[in-house]
Amino acid sequence: MRNIKLTIEYDGTNYCGWQSQINGPSIQDFVEKALKGFLHERVKIIGAARTDSGVHAKGQVANFKTTSKLPLRKIKKALNGNLPKDISVTAIGRVTEDFNAQFSAKGKLYRYRICNREERNPFFDRFSIHIPRKLDIITMRKGTRPLLGRHDFSSFKGSKGVTRTQVRTIKKVSMKRRNNFIIIDIEANGFLYNMVRNIVGTLIEIGRAKVKPASMKKILSARDRSKAGPTAPAKGLALIKVIY
Repeated sequence: MRNIKLTIEYDGTNYCGWQSQINGPSIQDFVEKALKGFLHERVKIIGAARTDSGVHAKGQVANFKTTSKLPLRKIKKALNGNLPKDISVTAIGRVTEDFNAQFSAKGKLYRYRICNREERNPFFDRFSIHIPRKLDIITMRKGTRPLLGRHDFSSFKGSKGVTRTQVRTIKKVSMKRRNNFIIIDIEANGFLYNMVRNIVGTLIEIGRAKVKPASMKKILSARDRSKAGPTAPAKGLALIKVIY
């Protein structure tokens, strides 16, 4: 029995998320179906992050166990030959038997992309949100400072999220303007349901001068979702890297 690790990229536009669900096609469904098709055995794949409907990934990690002796390079080639064009396996490797893509992870890095110009950008419309009015990135950066470190992030948790604890540690937040895009990177040891999108939604309100950057500390301390900004749309979010 081998334990195989995959790194997967995908455009999440046409999927209900990573995890198998009854309400639509998932990335997990297609990967498992492709594996079963040429390994001729039932395979259960474990993903590192349960990305939501419409969220993308550049560095999703997954693992599965198989009795097949097929060489790894042939498994990768067969997978990419049987997956839809918006899903791609970029790396494959054998890992120890106890490796679990979800529970072995030490952290994750997510990126949110905002097209911040008057006109829409048709080349990136599936991977960014469009805000025509110029955002104040200086004040937005100020709003990120209280988020760093270990906190209870209840104010930024989506209503569907069920976890034992709302405490997480944000290790890094970076924000830069690249041409007409604002790119926000957030790295943490873990994330609550919709946590990144709710943080970004609040930062956008700060950038629009609807919320003062100093209010972020009060919002965080309130542990009340109603105190934070709206949930930013899913299409601007991508899982960039899983850290082990």
